[in-house]
Amino acid sequence: MPSGQDIAALLPFLLLVLGALVLMLSEVFLRSGGRGYQSGLTIAFAAAAALAVPFAPQQVLFGGQAVSDGFAGFVTMVVCAGLALSALLGRGWLETRNMERGEYYALALFGASGMVLLGMATDLLLAFIAIEVMSLAVYSLAAYPRRGQRPPEAAFKYFILGSFASAILLYGSALYYGATGSTLLSAMRGGGGALLAAGLSLILVGLAFKVAAVPFHAWTPDVYEGAPTPATAFMAAGVKAAAFAFLTRGVLAMVAGTPFAVGNELGGVLGLLAVLTMVVGNLFALPQRNVKRMLAYSSIAQAGYLLVGVIAASRPESRAQGTSAVLVYLAAYAVTVIGAFSVLAVMEKREPTPDAGSADAWDVSRFAGLASRRPWLAFAMAIFMLSLAGVPPTAGFVAKLSVFQAAAGAKAWGLVVVGVLTSIMGVYYYLRVVVAMYMQPAEMEEPAAAPPTVAIAIAVAALLVVVVGFSPEPLTAWARAALLRM
Repeated sequence: MPSGQDIAALLPFLLLVLGALVLMLSEVFLRSGGRGYQSGLTIAFAAAAALAVPFAPQQVLFGGQAVSDGFAGFVTMVVCAGLALSALLGRGWLETRNMERGEYYALALFGASGMVLLGMATDLLLAFIAIEVMSLAVYSLAAYPRRGQRPPEAAFKYFILGSFASAILLYGSALYYGATGSTLLSAMRGGGGALLAAGLSLILVGLAFKVAAVPFHAWTPDVYEGAPTPATAFMAAGVKAAAFAFLTRGVLAMVAGTPFAVGNELGGVLGLLAVLTMVVGNLFALPQRNVKRMLAYSSIAQAGYLLVGVIAASRPESRAQGTSAVLVYLAAYAVTVIGAFSVLAVMEKREPTPDAGSADAWDVSRFAGLASRRPWLAFAMAIFMLSLAGVPPTAGFVAKLSVFQAAAGAKAWGLVVVGVLTSIMGVYYYLRVVVAMYMQPAEMEEPAAAPPTVAIAIAVAALLVVVVGFSPEPLTAWARAALLRM
């Protein structure tokens, strides 16, 4: 039976679930209109969950299956911030298309609860449950629009490939249990042999799918493009944060004392994944004129940089620096990518609903001359593009600098060189959007004014990106403080 301390530590998770249930029940009593409160209620529950994060020393929950510590608390706050910003974006986007319903926000809250639980998990079975709660909600969000062919197609692809990844993860967990006699991550210290290696390999494959690492990335462009833009923003920020949180925790458990030379072997495998992910993500983003697909390939490349931080965390000499770099990167990327998708939501066509037949719905030509038509919108998008490129002074620069410094501390000079070179490559396709906004004449019709809630989301995201860029110490200090309670 869970104790009172266990329940108190799970309060952020429970508040998110409660919010989802409240929104689902409230929808039953609504016939038409009157749904403006739903996004506000979602933000309120997200804020309550963030405020409920305990600032106590590390607490082991459910006999070691989960842990409440500074690392989990940091991830919870990142997920809640991403949920709140995407709810602001969702309110304006859904309302203008007459698609605002309580089930959308309920699904987002359920997905966030799975992300929070995954950030706390130290047991493979609990992690699997959290992944499925998160994934089922995200699959449903991808298929939320009832019009058009593209959203159901994206959701179907995501569901099928995600099911295979979950099956692989579960099979790897079974092999892991066979080798160690437990599903706890800490059991790696007592097991060994080929069976454990096979189980860990399959678990890594399942997690690599969730973080969109190459060669397990093929689902990302189609799903990001086909899903409704608010769902894509939430997916890009939240799923990546939760999956990398569990991957980092698992890697830290692995290097704590497995019987085989896991440090070198793990570093080699993750290093190969990181190089492939950085190179392929950036190379495939270069020719994209569809900005939404470009951001999808950009998300793949960002996963590569995060893997560099995870590799640094696996080395004893840079463990703390690498782990804090991963946290800083997750926070900076979440805010930046939601801001970018918020601007994209304003720019995309509304009539007809973007579908398979409207290939130019997110074409870069829609941004041509935006600086003269919507100066503040162009300025915000330029900030987000520069942040994703890692140009100072932005949050993205702080994040990449933290990761590369951690890799240098781990003597992983090859990863640093590849990371810097691919970052330079990425500047090209990010600046293409900026050039279109500021240096090309307008080719499309005047974009619609941003709904108030979307404008707020864009302003908050842009402000955070700039503030962290100019003054990174509060964020980096927060990440370091989180490790003291880990």
